[in-house]
Amino acid sequence: MLLKNIMEKIKTFLRIPVKTSYAVFIILTAAFFIGNLLWIETHYASFETAPVSIVKKRPHRIQSFAKIERPKPAPVSMERLKRQGCVADGLLSEYNPDWEQFAALINRSHCYYLHRAIETWAKPPDFETIEYQMGQINKKDIVYGMFLAEALHPGAEYYNNLENRKFDFGKMCQVGSFDVWGPHTCRADFGSGEYREYLRYVTRRAIDLGIQSFTFGQIYLQEGDGRNYVPKVVKEIRDYAKKKKISIVIGAQTGAITEPNYIKIFDYIEGGVGIDESGNIESGPCLTSHESCWALLWNNKYSSVAKNVLLHLDWTGIKSDDLDIFVRMPQEKRAETLGNLYNYFREKNMGFLMPFFGVLDRNNGGCYGPKKRFYSPDMAYSCRDENAINEILAGN
Repeated sequence: MLLKNIMEKIKTFLRIPVKTSYAVFIILTAAFFIGNLLWIETHYASFETAPVSIVKKRPHRIQSFAKIERPKPAPVSMERLKRQGCVADGLLSEYNPDWEQFAALINRSHCYYLHRAIETWAKPPDFETIEYQMGQINKKDIVYGMFLAEALHPGAEYYNNLENRKFDFGKMCQVGSFDVWGPHTCRADFGSGEYREYLRYVTRRAIDLGIQSFTFGQIYLQEGDGRNYVPKVVKEIRDYAKKKKISIVIGAQTGAITEPNYIKIFDYIEGGVGIDESGNIESGPCLTSHESCWALLWNNKYSSVAKNVLLHLDWTGIKSDDLDIFVRMPQEKRAETLGNLYNYFREKNMGFLMPFFGVLDRNNGGCYGPKKRFYSPDMAYSCRDENAINEILAGN
């Protein structure tokens, strides 16, 4: 009945025969639906390209190659990077279970450089999450760091949108390295063409977003039979950044490597400090508590051949690590230790990166952040080192 009444109104309005009016009705209906589809497509496209900060709800995690346009970042200041550097492990990858609290902590800080803000340990970078998290940081003139981990997940599902195929992570692994760091891990190999293609893909996406620091994790473990590829891989990253007119720096965890020509490929070398329960450091080139040489990169043996040295409280989630030792100290001792390390290495023209997030042994017994296995200086948790750190970074 409703359809018949509509047809009669169309017939009266247009003064056309009934059969023709049915045809007009069909055309108008089709036009209505097509118009709505076009509106939805246009609206969705504008949503994808809009700055993340205007989005009220978190977007769905869809791996696409669409880029959010962002202002071009300022050139990297290496001196400021060394003076106001912070370890913000996984900030943009949401490693912290209280990711909103983590973003707020960084916004309150005096950090200029956010080391390892993108974490890729056994997990490819989720650029949708990274884009969203960058929108939550309202500090200006920030340098974000990306960690290019030595650990891969052999069965990871990750799509190469540029080639319309999935990456084969099994091909990226060194022979005999499966489960080397626990189940579903392997050691990356520069000698693998698939791994080099993966590095090319993720670093270019990161540069497009304005990421300006790239750190290769334990690069001596990634060499496999492909050490000669390192200069080429680094050059490709630099060339792409130059093409995009983005200032970047590239560093690596070089361990006990002292070959000058190899070390000088990088803008900085990076590693742990090696403290004892009193916050003191050793004088030799290797941490004596380790059977093999765990290199102390601030030692002249390594620092003399490097362009720059970045240091931090090392963490891997075991009780003998720098960070685990640090959290077992009383609060006043922690503040004193951070101030001493910062000033000591600054006098040597090296950077000591302040701890803002790291992994702990869950049975460590010291203070902790959002969970027992994570450190955070946030005043909302038990360590409460935030004020002391910000005073140091502010030069007080």
